[in-house]
Amino acid sequence: MTVDKYLVLGGVTVFAASGDSLLSHGMQETGGISLHHLTLVIAALLNPWVAIGILLLLGFFATYMIALSWADLTYVMPATSMGYVLLALIARFVLHEHVSLLRWLGIALITGGVGFVAGGPELTTNRAAAANRERPSADDSVESEREADETRRGVRP
Repeated sequence: MTVDKYLVLGGVTVFAASGDSLLSHGMQETGGISLHHLTLVIAALLNPWVAIGILLLLGFFATYMIALSWADLTYVMPATSMGYVLLALIARFVLHEHVSLLRWLGIALITGGVGFVAGGPELTTNRAAAANRERPSADDSVESEREADETRRGVRP
């Protein structure tokens, strides 16, 4: 894997964790909202922490799309699981949330699974699609028969 790909996966991780954290902080400041009170939703969107969080989450989606353009979903999602660790650290030390031992254990199990995924290829091939590319289609065999027939009749050199 190239340095650019590591940077993209790192971007996915950092954008997601920081965007979610800022969104959470902004929503704690804003308070409860409801779709029945549209003015509260608009007020939440105008909160600077929420707005910056949304922009960072747009950065997440952009880097996530880039990662999915060259790797399988089953590779990208686990490879970005360090975001869970980063998010827990931000929640604990910046947002001052209580992160229980059970949550830390769950985060450790998730990130430990990355080792299994990282050892495999970033992009797998579809064996059925590969087999179809190698197997001649009905149109190919008709064309081959036509060429053989023309060669026998002397039409083709």
